[in-house]
Amino acid sequence: MSPQATQTMRLVFLGPPGAGKGTQAKVLEDRFAVRQISTGDILRANVKSGTPLGLEAKSFMDAGQLVPDDVIIRMMRGELAGGESFILDGFPRTIAQAQALDETLASLSLPLTAVIMFEADRDTLIARLTGRWTNPRTGRTYHAVFNPPKVAGIDDEDGGPLEQRRDDTRDVVVERLGEYDAKTAPLIEYYRKTGLLVSVDGLEPIDSVTSAVLSAIDGPAKARP
Repeated sequence: MSPQATQTMRLVFLGPPGAGKGTQAKVLEDRFAVRQISTGDILRANVKSGTPLGLEAKSFMDAGQLVPDDVIIRMMRGELAGGESFILDGFPRTIAQAQALDETLASLSLPLTAVIMFEADRDTLIARLTGRWTNPRTGRTYHAVFNPPKVAGIDDEDGGPLEQRRDDTRDVVVERLGEYDAKTAPLIEYYRKTGLLVSVDGLEPIDSVTSAVLSAIDGPAKARP
């Protein structure tokens, strides 16, 4: 077993939509039993179970408001308290959230192992994100470049038409990337100052990106006293 397989991994994944963060989180989850923590999943579970925090969050949601950062952090505290390996993908999104996360992890004595920045150029991201087409009857997906149907716009299996979801249209993709630049990209400098930030090329083949991520994990861990 490799050193990485037994090493605790407490990771934050940063990078724009389409840069491969979710793919690598799944690889590490399957290979090393690293738990991917989704704030959306945590929020939905608390609301569905009717926990005190879930009811508090629901009051904001019912009013059409965003759930405040402090409510999300309090939910996450319970998920993080076990101390096992985890990956945060999609959180933090802002400097304020990063600071709150730092305070929570410090109080639990759970230092981050590394913050992985997935680099990808804008044109490639747009091509990746706008190329997806879906069979609305079965959920089967295609990609115009990476996994095209035999006949454009037609599902291989049932011969019916494919559709492009609104989230996959160019205008929406450009809007999402702009939101990332405005809100999340400043985190790069925030984490660079901590010495935990390591960049990887998210556009390399999956296995190559995984190797780069594992090397990135080893680097900060070995440098820490």
